[in-house]
Amino acid sequence: MAITHTQQQAVEQFLYRKAELCDAQSWDEYLDLFDENSEFHVPQWDSEHVYTTDPKRGMSLIYYSNRTGLEDRVFRLRTGKSAASTPLPRTLHQITNVRIAECENGELEVKANWATFYARHGVAEHFFGRATYTLRPEGDTWKIARKHVLLLNDTINAVLDFYHL
Repeated sequence: MAITHTQQQAVEQFLYRKAELCDAQSWDEYLDLFDENSEFHVPQWDSEHVYTTDPKRGMSLIYYSNRTGLEDRVFRLRTGKSAASTPLPRTLHQITNVRIAECENGELEVKANWATFYARHGVAEHFFGRATYTLRPEGDTWKIARKHVLLLNDTINAVLDFYHL
């Protein structure tokens, strides 16, 4: 079945809202977008064009097998126990080229390109890449069941954290 214009618009608005919550550091609302069992994976590049695909066997830049990993990071940010993130940078997330495919179980596979601009200590930088989400229906919206982020930057000049992606 083809994705309707209304579905496309609703998914895009969901992703824009996620970006807005992250930029506003509205962590409770941000975390609520993720299913308790959601996986968050940012693989490491093995070579120029090959990245790790199995987070349990290969290196990852970030890997949380469920939402608890994100919750722990938010706890560290809130309590100042993350020296690398103190002070938190100002961020601006941009989402483009949103593509949606329906899965057999009612979930959606959503692919998007993204860029995050951030400023910290008077220095502005950016990260960019591609993200693939699995969205599970939840009432009149969705929960993120999986977020897979492919970071395309060749070099990383800062500590990488979930709020950059």
